[in-house]
Amino acid sequence: MQKRDVVIQAVTHRRPPYVPWDVAYTPAAWRRLGEHLGEPDPEAYAGNHFVYINSTLQAFADAGQGRVRDGFGVTWRRADDGEVGMIEGQVLPAPTLAGYVFPDARDPRYYAHIPALIDKHRDRFRMFAIGFTLLERAWTLRGMEPFLIDLLERPAFVEELLDAITELNLAQIEMALRCDFDCVHLGDDWGQQRGLLIGRRHWRRFLFPRMKRMCDAVRRAGKFISIHSCGRIDELFDDLVELGVTIVNPFQPECMDVFGLMRSYAGRLAFHGGLSTQRTLPGPSPERVRLETRRLLEAGAAGGYVFAPAHGVCEDVPIENVLAMLEVLRAQPEFPREQA
Repeated sequence: MQKRDVVIQAVTHRRPPYVPWDVAYTPAAWRRLGEHLGEPDPEAYAGNHFVYINSTLQAFADAGQGRVRDGFGVTWRRADDGEVGMIEGQVLPAPTLAGYVFPDARDPRYYAHIPALIDKHRDRFRMFAIGFTLLERAWTLRGMEPFLIDLLERPAFVEELLDAITELNLAQIEMALRCDFDCVHLGDDWGQQRGLLIGRRHWRRFLFPRMKRMCDAVRRAGKFISIHSCGRIDELFDDLVELGVTIVNPFQPECMDVFGLMRSYAGRLAFHGGLSTQRTLPGPSPERVRLETRRLLEAGAAGGYVFAPAHGVCEDVPIENVLAMLEVLRAQPEFPREQA
């Protein structure tokens, strides 16, 4: 059985032979793991079951002086650890789309690299990933504070902006699903650790109908849907069920009752995440990491769960803790060592 098959069993709420996993790393943490293992690419030991593939529309180009620029014209100052960083300036300084041209998401050059990557990772669960899907794409173009004001004072402009972004994403989905993907992964942070950024009423008005158009397109193609949103978003879980979402990530234990929610939504939502990257992983105890990893594997053994930390492993996580987590994952009785 391939890793992909194990994931499909898990996310369709059937008991898999073992709990699959998907551990992301910041670039600095990935280098540290490789250096410790003596491998420039430690993927074989990491053993991840997912592969994420983007269109190059979402790629970053060097803009000099520690800056990068995305395909939408947004300039970012890179963080020291290689993460995206902070936005500089505004692409849309005024509440209008006049003069702004969105990229052509049907340009085949954005997808030319995909078939080779799919062939390389045939054994894994293959995700076409769209980052900054809707809310995030809007505020990165407009600026966070101006966009939040627009929600209240200029809702017609917000509708126009979100509609344009939705059409672009539908074009990406159409182009990508000409390739052999299993799932479309929509990344769009809606929460902070005390609740939603814009409140459920605004989420239902501005985001839900547009998310539904995208989710319906994926479902018509017979593919799974994965949603990424950091923060406390459990008040939206019934809405996500209504949308037909398969997987919810990153499932943060810092702000949600992961074990209670796994029980409450068994058979309706599969969860991906659950290991604390604020408390457990960077803590001083590899044994605590082993304990929490085992608890999550036990809770997810019947299906509906993919193990992952609640964020990419950061550079400040002790290498002993990373190894402790991976050792527990690889020690699951039915995990075939030749697949590592």
